Amino acid sequence: MGLLIFSVALVAIIAVIIINTYNDLIKYRNRYKNAYSQIDVQLQRRYDLIPNLVETAKGYMKHEQETLEAVIAARNSAINASSRATQNPGDPQVMQQLGNAEGALTSALSRLMVLSESYPELKADRAMTQVMEELSSTENRIAFAHQAFNDAVTLYNTKSESFPSNLVANTFNFTVAQLLPEATPEIRNAPRVSF
Repeated sequence: MGLLIFSVALVAIIAVIIINTYNDLIKYRNRYKNAYSQIDVQLQRRYDLIPNLVETAKGYMKHEQETLEAVIAARNSAINASSRATQNPGDPQVMQQLGNAEGALTSALSRLMVLSESYPELKADRAMTQVMEELSSTENRIAFAHQAFNDAVTLYNTKSESFPSNLVANTFNFTVAQLLPEATPEIRNAPRVSF
């Protein structure tokens, strides 16, 4: 009789551990998905500001059409990558594509900012100043959201790879999530221009 009670108690304890571990994995996975949605909101804000920036600059930079078109092309590529990442945040291939697209966009914006230094009337334009301030603020928000996402992914990965959670994670197909890559050193800093 004592052995039966012990066996039932042991099975109940193991079941509770499995259920709690499963629920923790769900909680951490939902945290990193929510953290990505915060990045997505800021990226969308950034994407919405870029056409205003290009339109304002276009009036002054008539001879820089190639640069302006590169910014728009990089923006469109980043929008597509962000859309794919929204569908599956944490997927290694998707997150790498998003990192590459965002890096290309930051690089294109930086080139635009460097060229804009050659146009004093553009630097003095009130609309340009306002768009640049909003873009700079958005870049800071993206950086904070990026860090929050990577922190949430790290917590999830630590939980899913630690024993005994890894047994439950493997059983129920909880895959390792991918961090959003940092910008490469040459584009790590957000585009900055003083007006």
